[in-house]
Amino acid sequence: MELGIGIGWRPEIADAVERLPGVDWVEAVAENLCPGHLPESLVRLRRRGVTVVPHGVSLGLGGADRPDPGRLAELAARAEALSAPLVTEHIAFVRAGGALTASPRLEAGHLLPVPRTWDALEVLCENVRIAQDCLPVPLALENIAALVNWPDEDMTEGQFLAELVDRTGVRLLIDVANLHTNRVNRGEDPAKALSELPVEAIAYVHVAGGVEKDGVWHDTHAHPVGAEVLDVLAELVSRVSPPGVLLERDEAFPPEAELAGELGAIRRVLGGAGNCATGPARSADEAPGRPPRAFGKGRGGEEPAGPKPRLRLALAQTSLLSALVAGTPVPHGFDPTRLRVQARALAAKRADVVAKVAPELPRILGDAYRPAYLAYARSRPMSDGYRRDALDFVESLLKGDLDGDVARQLGRWWKERAGARPQGRAARFLKGLVRAA
Repeated sequence: MELGIGIGWRPEIADAVERLPGVDWVEAVAENLCPGHLPESLVRLRRRGVTVVPHGVSLGLGGADRPDPGRLAELAARAEALSAPLVTEHIAFVRAGGALTASPRLEAGHLLPVPRTWDALEVLCENVRIAQDCLPVPLALENIAALVNWPDEDMTEGQFLAELVDRTGVRLLIDVANLHTNRVNRGEDPAKALSELPVEAIAYVHVAGGVEKDGVWHDTHAHPVGAEVLDVLAELVSRVSPPGVLLERDEAFPPEAELAGELGAIRRVLGGAGNCATGPARSADEAPGRPPRAFGKGRGGEEPAGPKPRLRLALAQTSLLSALVAGTPVPHGFDPTRLRVQARALAAKRADVVAKVAPELPRILGDAYRPAYLAYARSRPMSDGYRRDALDFVESLLKGDLDGDVARQLGRWWKERAGARPQGRAARFLKGLVRAA
């Protein structure tokens, strides 16, 4: 299916997206949509014939557990509500621990890399087939950016993706910004990855901006798309003509004219593909050296992943995530410096997302919000979603010494939103608040 040129739909730029010329389709974060109450902007776009693709971020198909049926059902419902031609997710794990390891459940709040090992591939393939069976439309999976390398990997990224496609028939969502990020952070050549992966399986492409700081590339989605990323896009379109290319922006939204300019830069790269040194753009049907595949459904007949690969993957992922969010020792083979950078990035993202989920908290706490939250995050790993995390953060503050007015405001906020009873000093404070009301 030809999608064309698209942009990530976000509430903050919804009006601009509707006005931008030449936008053929949009992508929306699936978890932010309610099937029965779609944003009016998306409804208007669909009436105009603009395709909307739901993009999931929380399935964790690269994790050791089998996909959660409830999350799959929610993703399927969003696809049906949007009449989407496909849905997308990530090759990543987002949580670890739990029953498989007999340890507390840990949430990363972020996409973390899957080890490119045969164990991880076996588990991922079964998880993908489960997801394919539960979804009403084809599934495409995105390569992610990473700050850390797993030790003792068996495959390169291109080889891993090729094996995944060959075993499941899943489509690929190739993020060229993530390929550039992995070049800076992990020393991986984007051209080599593109030469190894099955480019004819590409459903569409992501383009996004980032920034380099102290030798680390941060995939922020909050900066303009740089020449480095556009060069990787040019490398890709010299090998295949992608069905769709989408501009992502999640933070620090620029004026509408700047978004239009970035879309124009993408169009120029696509328009110049035929003049690239490595040869003209090819369609998926013309890509050499690959047998035809029935994309969208698993090939069937494969044996399910055994308990040992799942257990080994569960132990490895739990060990890594625990080091990142709970301060446990760095697992053998990992770079401690890079893990510290990743841990700080995870805590910073938690602070940012909690501030969005509960915008009253930065207003109540002012400049004290961020240092207070980061101090809390160092000793309190996230075990559920961000809304629960915001409640736990406030409860931890209420157990300490707070200014009277701040304590009253936080107490009211907690009381209005909590579904469980606070403990200790927080409980005593809230009982007093109720009596005073």
